[in-house]
Amino acid sequence: MEQFLYLSDLYDFYGALLTEKQQQCLHLHLYDDFSLSEIGEELGISRQAVYDNIHRAEKAMKSYDKKLGLVARYQRERDELQAIDRSIAGLRTAENGAAVDNIRAQLAPLLGRTKEVE
Repeated sequence: MEQFLYLSDLYDFYGALLTEKQQQCLHLHLYDDFSLSEIGEELGISRQAVYDNIHRAEKAMKSYDKKLGLVARYQRERDELQAIDRSIAGLRTAENGAAVDNIRAQLAPLLGRTKEVE
């Protein structure tokens, strides 16, 4: 699961730098959960070509990230925002509940949440 999330983050940051075929293969593999055979059938290429495209794309994105470090930076920022959110949640009292809920609601999209989680 952790590898999937890492690869997904790489794709989010660097996917636009890949060839169109690599983008298609990765998108179908990551987000549509297609097997290599299903991707090959969908794109009219061999299973081996799908495998090669995915691995070349992964290698390229890791190379970009080694130079730019955007995924690690994003993960650090997300961890810090989650720590801030937990700290703010701990400050909630009957008197300031609405203000705390408002701040946490503003943080929610930055943490990838669509609604407030207690």
